[in-house]
Order: sequence, then structure tokens, then C-alpha cells
Amino acid sequence: MTPASQLRALLRDENIVIAPGAYDGITAKLIAQAGFSAAYMTGAGTAASLGYPDFGLVTMTEMAENAGRIVRASGLPVIADADTGYGNELNAFRTVQEYERRGVAGMHIEDQVFPKKCGHLDDKEIIPRADFIAKIRAAAAAKQDRDFVLIARTDSRAVAGLDEAVARCNEALEAGADMAFLEAPQTLEEVALVPKLVRGPCMLNVVWGGKTPLVNMPDAQAMGYKLAIFPGLLFKCVIGACDEALQQLKDTNTHPTPGKGLTVRQVFARFGADEWDARRTQFRVPAAPAKAAE
Repeated sequence: MTPASQLRALLRDENIVIAPGAYDGITAKLIAQAGFSAAYMTGAGTAASLGYPDFGLVTMTEMAENAGRIVRASGLPVIADADTGYGNELNAFRTVQEYERRGVAGMHIEDQVFPKKCGHLDDKEIIPRADFIAKIRAAAAAKQDRDFVLIARTDSRAVAGLDEAVARCNEALEAGADMAFLEAPQTLEEVALVPKLVRGPCMLNVVWGGKTPLVNMPDAQAMGYKLAIFPGLLFKCVIGACDEALQQLKDTNTHPTPGKGLTVRQVFARFGADEWDARRTQFRVPAAPAKAAE
């Protein structure tokens, strides 16, 4: 099965698919080791890992390369942020090609102007609906694997209201999107309304401290959502853990105890050290014994 067909199989199950956000190989492996069935490449986390805010400053190539690293490290179906498709419909077409080449299982394209900003910030701007739908048509036409999951994201709730956001989702689904992502509904009532009003599968973005009230996964599933992403979970936790460890070092001038007290060997074991050690001798032919002198 391709990664895309694996994701399709997960989405056919009655249980909601939960995809925590990865931004590098470390977080990708941790998500897999924790037993999750899918991962999400967070655009905000990718930007942060390069030292930037989520303001559309990262290029398509940088995003695609990071998606490939996360696919390789996790071994899971990966849904990836593709921002605005990085231009017009021609750019969106190429973005699908580049993401597919790296083994990504699905991606979402949004209708903000470029450069965009995080969907849970204020003062967003959106492109005309016709331009957005043209990008979705182009992205759908670019798919080589019919199972590749194309997700249409609209940020229009904050700009033009819920009715326009729902209309954009439905038109995008008619244009070839496989799933709708209505970003940042503002009340629990709106969160519950989206799967009822959108005529196709829906994705929920779970952001602590964002515009959307938090929903637990059984409730989200009961509302009708098929996929939930947690983009900021790990990179926000990492920031907090690093701040705490660095402050301890400043205060004590002594190496703080790492989380879980992990030793060097234990850390490397989490990233396949035992398998790589076994390869050290796997391919060497034992030397023939020296002949005894006559």
C-alpha cells in the first residue's frame, strides 16, 4: 500500500484519525513510537524550526524537503501543510507533484493571500473564491496517486463569515478536493455545525490557545469529523521544556537531569542505534584463516 492508500484506509474507519504535528525527524519518530497511526507536518512548526514565525516565509522546497524527512523518519502516512500552494494554480500543481514525490499521503491548500499567516492570528486576508477553486482544480489534476488526499482549507470564516466558509468548502469538494478544512470556527456551536453543513469529510484543527474552543476527540468524532490534527502540541511543549532546562543551567551552573533521565545509550536507541550497530558487521566477509607455514 502507498502512504496515501494507508491514509485512505484509516479515513474509512469509523474512528477519527488523530495526527499529532511533527516538525522534524525527532518528533516524527516520537509520534510513531507513541503508537499514533498518522502524523501531520506542521507548517508553523517547520517555520519555527528554521527560526521564523508562521508568516509564509518558508519556501515550497523547504516545506517539501521537511515533509520527506518526516515521512522517512516516522514510517507513517503524513498529512502536510502546503500553505497557499506557493502561488497561483500552476504553483499549486507543482506543489502536489513535489509532495507526492516525497511520499506524503495528503496535503492541504488554503485561500489566504501570499504570504499567509497562522490561521489563528488576526488580520488575515483571503483571495477571491474563483481563484481558490482554480487552485483546487489544478491540485486535483496534478495527483498521480488517486488515493493522495487533497484537503481544501479555507480561512474565510474570520474574514467573510461562516456561510462563505461553508460555501467555499462545498465548492472545493465539487472541484476535486477530497476533504474540507474550515479553519478557526469560533464557538463550539460552529465546530458542531461544520460537518453538518459541509457536503464531504471534514478535518478539525486542534490548537491550544487558538480561535477555536478545544474539543475532545470522542466529541469531535460524534460531530462527524474524520481527521484531527494537533499541529502545535509538540513544538510548544519543546519550547517550554527547553526554557525550563536552560533556566536550571543558568541558576545552578550544573547539567539539569533530562526528562525521564535518559542516558546517551537510551537516546540513541530511540533512533535505531541497535539496528545500525547490527549492520556494522552484517556485510563483512570473515577473513580466511592464515595458512600454516610448511
